[in-house]
Amino acid sequence: MAEDVLELDTTPEESEPAVELDYEDVDYIEAPAVTILVPIYNVERFLHQCLSSLQNQSYVDFEALLLNDGSTDSSSEIAHEFEAKDPRFRVIDKPNSGYGATLNIGLSQAKGTYVGFLESDDIMFPGALERLMTVVEAYDADIARGTYSLYWSKGPRDIVQHPYAEDIINRSIDPRDEPRVFLYKSAIWCGVFKREMLVNNAISFLETPGASYQDTSFAFKTYASAKSAVFFDEPIIHYRQDNEASSVRSRGKVYAVRKEFDEIDRWLARRDDQTHARTLRRASVVARLNAYLWNVDRIAPEYRKEFIRSISLEFSKMDDAGRIDWDALDSWRALNIRKIIDDPDHYLRLRESVHGESALSKAAFSLELGGVGALMGALRERRAR
Repeated sequence: MAEDVLELDTTPEESEPAVELDYEDVDYIEAPAVTILVPIYNVERFLHQCLSSLQNQSYVDFEALLLNDGSTDSSSEIAHEFEAKDPRFRVIDKPNSGYGATLNIGLSQAKGTYVGFLESDDIMFPGALERLMTVVEAYDADIARGTYSLYWSKGPRDIVQHPYAEDIINRSIDPRDEPRVFLYKSAIWCGVFKREMLVNNAISFLETPGASYQDTSFAFKTYASAKSAVFFDEPIIHYRQDNEASSVRSRGKVYAVRKEFDEIDRWLARRDDQTHARTLRRASVVARLNAYLWNVDRIAPEYRKEFIRSISLEFSKMDDAGRIDWDALDSWRALNIRKIIDDPDHYLRLRESVHGESALSKAAFSLELGGVGALMGALRERRAR
């Protein structure tokens, strides 16, 4: 199926901050160990398989909130079938309001000591929830995260991903002392999060329309708040790649990611964390750059010039306002930001003509962008991940 290409808005409206949730006052001792939030919107083709993969988990001490966001297909009926047969499942039917608003309702009603997420077109690996809960409870961690596979039902193909550096896995870390963590894919659906941490740090989702990048600011806030996080190299979720309706396949929502990073900066500005303030500001800038460049590479070619120009203007304004701590950035990322600010059209031409997925093309791009010094800087950055 061809992908829809929507006209990009170069001057998006200011987004509202993430809402302050009215969390229920729940006794943690009497609550289920974990609440799994399942946002649902017109996924009748995949929903039964998704919910069955949760229902059949070996770990049974969970509640599942099935958050039906005004589906117009049979998704609500499927969800209610599970509710009727299994008391751990509860359906919340609501008018359509988007992914972030829907998950915020789920967070406000969750009763578990921990909270997890399951996308309604994905599938949990057998034993995945038990593995997550065993790890998070063993370390008394604020966050535990496994990995995931890229899954295509036609074939089928299922490719397990290994995103974490070896020196990070299987130990408790403070994410604020490991800036690499902030560059991992948000992927909130392959982890569990202590609900008390979410409540105490006012962590919720930005309620932008649709389903575009809303886990970006949520994941950043959790890493910025957690005192203990554990990563392990075992897959939790089959992450479906062949759902044509998935937001990952839409090119028209690229500016939504800007609102996510604006929300991150607003949230950071409200915090009193002098110990980690500089690290978190740097992490926000670097994560913003990475997300923007990922978008440059994926959107329709005819829209790339206006997008790179908007990035140039944004970073220029951030620099003028003193929001870029150049001394805290590695040389490679600093060079990219400066080149984008100085001549976005030239930067784009280089990226389109030289940059690619292979190591050779990345090296060639580095040389073209800034010579041997840039290449050495890029290599140092890659080794530091």
